Amino acid sequence: MIYQTFAKLYDELFDPQLYADWAAFTRQTVRQPDQPLLELACGTGRLAVQLAQAGFDVTGFDLSEEMLTLADQHVREADVALPLIQGNMLDLSELPVYQTVTCYADSLCYLPDETALQTVFEQVAGHLTTTGQFLFDVITPHQTDDVYPGYMYNYRDEDRAFLWSSDEADEPHAVEHDLTFFTYNSAKDAYDEVSELHHERTYELSVYRQLLQAAGFNRVTVSADFGRQQPDAQTTRWFFVCEKGDGQND
Repeated sequence: MIYQTFAKLYDELFDPQLYADWAAFTRQTVRQPDQPLLELACGTGRLAVQLAQAGFDVTGFDLSEEMLTLADQHVREADVALPLIQGNMLDLSELPVYQTVTCYADSLCYLPDETALQTVFEQVAGHLTTTGQFLFDVITPHQTDDVYPGYMYNYRDEDRAFLWSSDEADEPHAVEHDLTFFTYNSAKDAYDEVSELHHERTYELSVYRQLLQAAGFNRVTVSADFGRQQPDAQTTRWFFVCEKGDGQND
């Protein structure tokens, strides 16, 4: 399967420092690490494994069977207790309640519109304890409008090459990533090509706050750089910490 090949290459080429940064942000932010944590869009499970190794009671959840197959391999290699569930974040009705839900790598930006985003926020709110926390990140309009258009990245080693180009999409604050992988096939002494077109969309910060509040999150803190800085006009990724208790947005 094409996506199975893509998932493997994605797993091998993804920057491992990002997993370390997300893990550090989670460790520093979560108040009750011994209580159940659900990682939405866990992908190949590398972050979930790091959290499990740090003592978190993690469950991984992802739409892609191919990604979860790789996640299962990493779980077995690390020898950690980490359940993996295949499903769509738009419907968490079969899941129990968690103390913490996370969703990183701007996975929410792959949702098609505000309606879908609102649905996910409501689903998460309905599966958190009254004192639970929802942690996620998204790219900013500055990233989609100013940084990504015209962006190109190329990678090559002896057996493979990776081409990534980005451009504006039709909707406001949206971008399309054209990803192409070339892997050497010794049987035919040529390269196999695998291509994926990824669409991301984000919104103004006020929209996220509005949708979160409508879903029942009354305490929302936003930061940048994995919680290390306050956001400004040059911020490329927002980090959210959301709670359902009474309080004001920060």
